[in-house]
Amino acid sequence: MKKNRNNIAEKTIEDDSLYKRPEIKLFNKEQWSYIKKLYRISERELEISMLVCRGFSNREIARKLQIEEATAKTHTRNVYRKVNVKNKISLLLKFMEDTNRFFGQFA
Repeated sequence: MKKNRNNIAEKTIEDDSLYKRPEIKLFNKEQWSYIKKLYRISERELEISMLVCRGFSNREIARKLQIEEATAKTHTRNVYRKVNVKNKISLLLKFMEDTNRFFGQFA
């Protein structure tokens, strides 16, 4: 019965527009391509990075990509290692700094 309540609460939060994750584009295709090449991350790691930067948890990433949560965690950890950061906020800030430095020169 407890599990059922959690599922109902979780579904309510997901359905409530107040709690929906905004559909935002942090970087364009060219910027993501630059990040991929700069840090030599795989296509899957790039997908994970995109979701991490949008604030997805490992559980949400796993659900969205239909992979195990442990697999999502491993990919996330590998990205952190390649980028030399320790958390999601640092990853996002590093990506923003790198793209601004590179693409800012063309503005």
